[in-house]
Amino acid sequence: MKSEKKGGGQPRSSFSGRLGYVLAVAGSAVGLGNIWRFPYLAAKYGGGIFLLVYLILMFTFGYALIVSETALGRMTKRSPVGAFQAFGRSWTFRFGGWMNAIIPMVIVSYYCAIGGWVTKYLFEYLRGSTALLANDGYFSDFIAESSGAEFWFVLFSLAVLVVLLAGVKQGVERVSKVMMPLLVLLAIFVAGYSITRPGAMEGVKYLLVPNFENFSWMTVVAAMGQMFYSLSIAMGILYTYGSYMKKEVDIEKSTYQVGIFDTAIAILAGLMIIPAVFAFSGGAPETLNAGPSLMFITIPKVFASMGFGTGAGLTFFLLVFMAALTSAISLAESGVSTFEDQLGLSRTKAILLMGAIILLLGSASSMGFGALSGLTVLGMTVLDFLDFLANSLMMPVAALATCLLVTRVVGLDKIAQEVEQSSAFNGKRLYGFFMKYLAPVFILIVLLSSIASVLGWISM
Repeated sequence: MKSEKKGGGQPRSSFSGRLGYVLAVAGSAVGLGNIWRFPYLAAKYGGGIFLLVYLILMFTFGYALIVSETALGRMTKRSPVGAFQAFGRSWTFRFGGWMNAIIPMVIVSYYCAIGGWVTKYLFEYLRGSTALLANDGYFSDFIAESSGAEFWFVLFSLAVLVVLLAGVKQGVERVSKVMMPLLVLLAIFVAGYSITRPGAMEGVKYLLVPNFENFSWMTVVAAMGQMFYSLSIAMGILYTYGSYMKKEVDIEKSTYQVGIFDTAIAILAGLMIIPAVFAFSGGAPETLNAGPSLMFITIPKVFASMGFGTGAGLTFFLLVFMAALTSAISLAESGVSTFEDQLGLSRTKAILLMGAIILLLGSASSMGFGALSGLTVLGMTVLDFLDFLANSLMMPVAALATCLLVTRVVGLDKIAQEVEQSSAFNGKRLYGFFMKYLAPVFILIVLLSSIASVLGWISM
């Protein structure tokens, strides 16, 4: 593995090539957001029409921001803070950089808490506890028992930190190269099993066939929010992974591949969950709209009703565990890179600092349904508040900062020059149009609608 010099004079790690980059970014993008968030949003906002809107937004707005963040990372060879400060040292540049850098640190803390829940369920399916997991109240009792939830949270967090200690190529890239293909194979297997259940084809039609009668403006808003979350936009990850990208790697082609991979997994997740729910409950609205609990409450009931329930549950939660682990690794890696660049820490010290942040905020999230259930912010548990803070407020602001940096400071031509170092920039004109006009509007819509939803002005 070749190394390049970074700000502190230390050699900067790099991916071995385009495949390593694509699989690492896909590992970041493909996570819990795809497995449970995409299916329940698709169910709530019209199925096929939600999917159509999501695809349009991904290959316009999403494409533009992925190219921007990756190109800025590769151009500066810095994580988000350093990338912004490479073009100016005023407080506005510091604000934009640190906003992009702090977001993944916040997200990974509560993400590891949820990863702990997934690990617990995977362990129980290994033990053959299929009927136990389907019992009413099992999930709520588990997360209310702080010691148990905290144990699984710490175990999952340690797995993330161990991979990071192995480095970019030997840790992050190697895990992604192994887990991503396995994840796809498992997803295909579970989806194939799900759609062959009696009554499941109605769920397949609901997910894949657009019904324009189900369209509303909130379909667009929900699809934009999901795209933000799913593609790791405005999380600092793409800046960081872009800084590890070699100059000969095709940024535009890599961006399309990440988008296609992410969408394929999201659709597979929908085919795993929605047809199974139709087969189990006939597609009852209250079941489809179960939200986050769909994975931990409804789906175990579906598995328990099947003759091959233990095997299906084990396979499903193994898939979810791998998706959660690769995403958590990417989120934490962004924070580690920031500490290396901005504080001059060695990689080991940066990982230990990141681990301390995860344990502090993650423990509060993990115990927020038990010992710390009385601690709420704006009526939300610690986990829900951190999720709202990062995804609904900070991410749109961070993305808007990137748009302003590209269009007002760096310039579209300079971004194009960076992309064209490795290939032709076929979408250059569309990219410029998206960044100058569409992206800022979409970002403001997501931000304002999220705030209005929390204040109770609109229903999401």
